Amino acid sequence: MNARAWTLFGIVSVLWGIPYLFISIAVNDGIPPAFLAWVRVVLGACILLPLAWHAGVLGSLRGRGRWLIAFGVAEIVIPFPLIAAGEQHVSSSVAAILIAATPLMVATLAIRFDHEERAVGSRLVGLFVGLAGVICLVGIDIAGNGDELLGAAAILVAGLGYAIGPMLLKHKFAGVEPLATMPGALVVASIALAPLAAADLPESSALTGEAVASLAVLGVVCTAAAFIAFGKLIATIGPGRALVITYVNPLVAVIAGIVVLGEEPGPGAIAGLLLILLGSYLATGGGLPPGGKRRRAPGAEAAPGAAKPGPA
Repeated sequence: MNARAWTLFGIVSVLWGIPYLFISIAVNDGIPPAFLAWVRVVLGACILLPLAWHAGVLGSLRGRGRWLIAFGVAEIVIPFPLIAAGEQHVSSSVAAILIAATPLMVATLAIRFDHEERAVGSRLVGLFVGLAGVICLVGIDIAGNGDELLGAAAILVAGLGYAIGPMLLKHKFAGVEPLATMPGALVVASIALAPLAAADLPESSALTGEAVASLAVLGVVCTAAAFIAFGKLIATIGPGRALVITYVNPLVAVIAGIVVLGEEPGPGAIAGLLLILLGSYLATGGGLPPGGKRRRAPGAEAAPGAAKPGPA
C-alpha cells in the first residue's frame, strides 16, 4: 500500500460509497431497478467509450469477447439491478454494509481459483471480523422482516458478482488498459439490461428532478469515473486488497444516509459497522500510509495478494 494505492483507495471508497444514497433516492421516487441500472450503464458507456476510442486502446480487447461478457455480467448486469431492488426494502446504509461481505467471498473463491489472493494471518482474521459485522447487522436489525430479508439476500448476491468481477479482471485482462475493459463491459451491460429496462419503464411521475439528477450522478460519477479508478486500484494492489474498499464504503454510505435522508441506523447496523471498520484495518495488514511510523522494508511492496506489475 504505497501513496498511489492509498490515494486510489480513498477515491474509490468515496465514489462507491455514495451510490447507495442516490439509488435510494431514485427507487423511492419510483424508478424501477432494471431501468435505473440501464440508464446508469448507458451514461457510463457514453462517456468512457469515446475516451477509449480516442486513446486507441479498444483493440486490446480483441480475442477476449467471451471473457468481456462474463466480466460485464458479473460486475454490472447482476449487481446493479439487484442492489437497486434490494434498496426498495432496506435503507441505503444497510445495503452498503451488506456489500461488505464481498471480500470474504473473494477469499472463499480464491481457495479454488486464485492462490495468490488467499487471505492468511491477520488478513484472514480481518475478513472474518468483517463478516461478523454483517451477521450482527442481519441478526439484530433485519431478522424477522421478510421483505428486508429478501432485500438483503438480493444485495448479498450482488456482492458475489462484485467478488467474481475483479478476479476475472485480474486473470483474463492482464495487460489490458482499464480504459478499454470498463467501457467494453458497460456496452455489454447496456445490451443485456435493455430488454429488462424496456419491460419496466418508469411512470412519468417518477421522473422527478431528484430522480433524474440521481441517475446522472450514478452514471457519470459513480460508474464512469469510479470504474476507471477501481481498475487502476486493482492493477496497483490486486483484487483482494482492492475490495477492502467494501469495508470503508459503508462508513461513507451511513454518513450520507444520515445527513441527506435522515436514516437512523439501528444497533445492529452500528455494531456491524464498527466490526467492519476493524476488519478493514486488519484485512489490509494493519498498515499505515507512507509517512507513518511503520514502513515496509525495500522490496516488500510485492506482498502476497498484490497484483503483478502492469499498466495502471
